[in-house]
Amino acid sequence: MEAIIFCGIQATGKSSFYKEHFFTSHVRISLDQLHTRNKEQKFLETCLETQQPFVIDNTNPTKEERAKYIEAAKAKKYKIIGYYFRSQIAEALVRNGHRFGKEKIPDVGIRNTFSRLEIPSYEEGFDELHYVQLENQSFTIKPWTYEV
Repeated sequence: MEAIIFCGIQATGKSSFYKEHFFTSHVRISLDQLHTRNKEQKFLETCLETQQPFVIDNTNPTKEERAKYIEAAKAKKYKIIGYYFRSQIAEALVRNGHRFGKEKIPDVGIRNTFSRLEIPSYEEGFDELHYVQLENQSFTIKPWTYEV
């Protein structure tokens, strides 16, 4: 089973990437949908107990935030795969400016997430890491490097 963890600031294409690459194969676990950590935890536990592949579609900017998912999934023998979304703040702010309603994040929220962003690493427990870049409304998956 696979546990996929997205990492990147808001408006870098994480949810669109999920729809394009994992919609038919993995359950989406997202605070945007579930709204509370309690609901998220219960949903995660259900996936783990039923051996359902899943994607954590949140910003997950810090090692500490990613650790709870990695530890829980490792305990159930999941393969842990990380996707780091290129986090250029200027581009994210422009994309966010095209959003409406609840989808639009205050700029201060994006800047705050960016200030806490820690690049994922294999030392956290990932079995695979990938680098995702959104250019011209198309995703490119690149080999992992430790560069931003």
